[in-house]
Amino acid sequence: MKTINYKEATTTKNPHGVDARKIHDNENVQVVHICLKAGESLKKHATAVDVFFYVLEGEGIVEIGDEKQKVIKDMLIVSPKNIQHCLYNESNADFRVLVVKTPKPIEGQNKQAIQNILKSESSN
Repeated sequence: MKTINYKEATTTKNPHGVDARKIHDNENVQVVHICLKAGESLKKHATAVDVFFYVLEGEGIVEIGDEKQKVIKDMLIVSPKNIQHCLYNESNADFRVLVVKTPKPIEGQNKQAIQNILKSESSN
């Protein structure tokens, strides 16, 4: 049996500048633990694969396409591929979310998503 404690996983450098820790990664799926501190958010972006978010702690705002909704602990949110999405923490407490990408994006897809985020920042 393999067990993983997200607290022991390394925070990965990302264009969002937030605490993101890859806690599971195989040929089929990728699971990332994200902790957004008060006032933090992801940068709006799209992924080339389907994603779902599972709220572990706190409350936040999820934006998918042109829809925004407040979400709380134990909610699962589906985000289809190629649709812009974002997570925001407008509260005073941590907002912890599992991000599950399926199927696992290939390396080029992740790089393209990062380049799109950076390109969007430079045009603003």
